[in-house]
Amino acid sequence: MLALSKSEGIGGAIKQAAEDFVVEEITENGTVLEAGQQYSAKDLGMQVDGGGRFTVFVMQKSNWNTIQALKRIAAWQRRGIKSVGFAGTKDRTSVSTQLCSIYGVTPEQLGDVRLKDLRINGAWRANEGIKMGELLGNRFTILVKDVKRPENIERINAELGGIFPNYFGEQRFGYRNNNVEIGVDIIKGDFKSAAMRFLTDTTNERNEDAISARNKLRETEDFRGALEYFPKYLRYERQLLDHLSMIPSDFAGAIRRLPRTLSLMFVHSVDSYIFNTVIENRIRDGLTAPQPFDKVCRADRFGFPITDKIVSVKDAGKDEGKLFIVGNIVGYDNEINEVEKEVINGLGITQEQFKVKSMPELNCKGAYKVLFAPYVNFSYETRENEIGIQFSLPSGSYATVLMEEFLKRKN
Repeated sequence: MLALSKSEGIGGAIKQAAEDFVVEEITENGTVLEAGQQYSAKDLGMQVDGGGRFTVFVMQKSNWNTIQALKRIAAWQRRGIKSVGFAGTKDRTSVSTQLCSIYGVTPEQLGDVRLKDLRINGAWRANEGIKMGELLGNRFTILVKDVKRPENIERINAELGGIFPNYFGEQRFGYRNNNVEIGVDIIKGDFKSAAMRFLTDTTNERNEDAISARNKLRETEDFRGALEYFPKYLRYERQLLDHLSMIPSDFAGAIRRLPRTLSLMFVHSVDSYIFNTVIENRIRDGLTAPQPFDKVCRADRFGFPITDKIVSVKDAGKDEGKLFIVGNIVGYDNEINEVEKEVINGLGITQEQFKVKSMPELNCKGAYKVLFAPYVNFSYETRENEIGIQFSLPSGSYATVLMEEFLKRKN
């Protein structure tokens, strides 16, 4: 991904331990859920309902991802994953605090939860659970170790000027970096190609048993036989193989054996690739400020973009300093520009194909996202070969993407 800042990076490494990467959710009333602190509904401007069937709670976790932590909490109370809600996902390798909810469990029962590296920092009854997106953003406190050029941090911060490329992070594209290709196959309706890529692609694969199994299946296409030698830990691959061993020609049915969230990730990786490419093109062309043809949104009182109020630059007026350029997360129902059309055409697909007729559960309608996101309340402290950095980001933006502007480890 093309960097916005031009200076050489500070170098170094992040996320070597959970405590090096602290993520504290910023609630809708602007409260930062600080690690180690207890909270009440009143603190967060929320209502308590003594008869409510939901319990809203502040979860603090370390070395858990959000879904894993909530699954364990729900299982402790003999509930399923559908009983829980959360505003946003948080990294596994981190100490993070976030607002969550669970249905059919009282605050007192939740207080009985005893799980390693998990704690409840306040809980209360409510009429409604927490839904995805019900947050302003996150505050990050990150320790960078083995810094090579600490003197460059101030220069990079000045070059960025409080914004950074709002790329989707590399995790969106999969560790084998083939999510886009699989997603394009699904959008085209070529489910055999999608399934075979998922099963046999060895790009970035490090496990020798997995490499051998994928290569052998590519040569033989013997799905029943592959069940004998595919590693047990490749459970999603084995789900596809199980289906294909019974119905070898039903590749669409095999894809449907995957969790919908995973199949959607493949399709969403395509619109993420398009979005990232548009950002790179604008950086390359020097178009990081709003242009007359752009759609934009304003900032809220915290300096974060208000993406549900999109206007043209012409209608926004002259106050360009408080405007954020808005791009499309491409789907079948949004109005795309010529640059986005060009990227789509380069993938060999059309916008209309984001309505996946053979698999409508994977349809992508489209959405908005700012191309260059703000970071606010930036500060840092240098000590020997380490730098502690703190900043806040709006929801939907990746701290690791901003940190690459400072680290530039690939340059």
